[in-house]
Amino acid sequence: MVQIETFAVEAWMDAHENNCTHNIAETCCASISIDQLRELSEDKSSREIFQTSEPLTYGAIRGSDELRNSLSRLYSAKGTPLPAENILSTPGAIQANYLCAYALVGNSDHVICHFPTYQSLYEIPKQLGASVSLWKASAEGKWIPSISDLKSLVQPNTKLIIINNPNNPTGAVLGKPFLQQVIDVAAENDIAILCDEVYRPIFHSINPLDSDFPPSLLSMGYKKAIVTGSMSKAYALAGIRVGWIASRDPEIVEKIAEARHYTTISVSQLDERVAAYALHPNTIHSLLARNIQLAKTNLELLQKFIIKNEDECEWVKPLAGTTAFVKFYREGKAVDSTDFCKKLVEKTGVLFVPGNECFGEDFKGYVRIGFVNHTEIVKDGLSKVTQFLRKELDNVRLAE
Repeated sequence: MVQIETFAVEAWMDAHENNCTHNIAETCCASISIDQLRELSEDKSSREIFQTSEPLTYGAIRGSDELRNSLSRLYSAKGTPLPAENILSTPGAIQANYLCAYALVGNSDHVICHFPTYQSLYEIPKQLGASVSLWKASAEGKWIPSISDLKSLVQPNTKLIIINNPNNPTGAVLGKPFLQQVIDVAAENDIAILCDEVYRPIFHSINPLDSDFPPSLLSMGYKKAIVTGSMSKAYALAGIRVGWIASRDPEIVEKIAEARHYTTISVSQLDERVAAYALHPNTIHSLLARNIQLAKTNLELLQKFIIKNEDECEWVKPLAGTTAFVKFYREGKAVDSTDFCKKLVEKTGVLFVPGNECFGEDFKGYVRIGFVNHTEIVKDGLSKVTQFLRKELDNVRLAE
């Protein structure tokens, strides 16, 4: 039987997210409705998202032409065109990442995974029998891991390097020169790279003209690069459960497509139509502008909160994505972040994610804050957290 570890962050959200009043743990840009999506579209004609007269068959097995063509445009915008057939749709990015591991690694293989990150990225390869080395980043290094550490982790049987860019939970960005160094290490050892890009392109604190600004890994010329994405985070449409896998290597795509037959068959026609509508040139620019502006507005609120409470907390300001990793103290000592988060939601209704419980024991005192919810929720929630720090922090246990 497969040994399955508790998926800590999802278990935490399952236990608390429907019982809080201010969810500042959610990692999606504030979700929108179909009606709001229509309002954002430049197409004001009677173009329908759903064709209600069509039979609801399995549809296109690898993903609808409309959806894959829209994604192909995105990945082809600033580089070599990516054929639509090099893209596979999946039920969310979590399934996309699972399929990549399921198709590419086994019990004689070794995997290197960027850390901290979303737990499934390193737990699934373990469940499949691979050995996994965590490529650790720290706040002292602005959450950017060391290339020399990466080189030291490579083994003769290393099959896959997994990175998450922009990063969950830190909001850090692996810049273009850094990505090239990762590619150089991978190419020298014939290793595939999987980049989870679900928070791309929510770049709120780094300029596209910056020399460090990261393109998609698919745009950097490495054939054995694989990326995954989703409509959930950057596109505010978690409820349609649409993700994807893309690679410039047809052999990798075919291998994953074969594995996909055992797990997916196809993605809901209705969900893919909503995704294609959102990614259409008539809609995508307004949708992303809305979400990036929301991130910028709310990040200012979070920064003011950090400054106001600088004796109790610190951070490395995130550059992209929807999350920040903040460390809380009492009298200079890290708090027990699980106790902190439990007392916070009980006393105030505000939900954070405890870093030590959900991202690893390395992160005592840390909490993940998802700051791209509706602005009033974030503003009111952070005000309640300030009150909690003034009145209740003395009752929070310290980290052991």
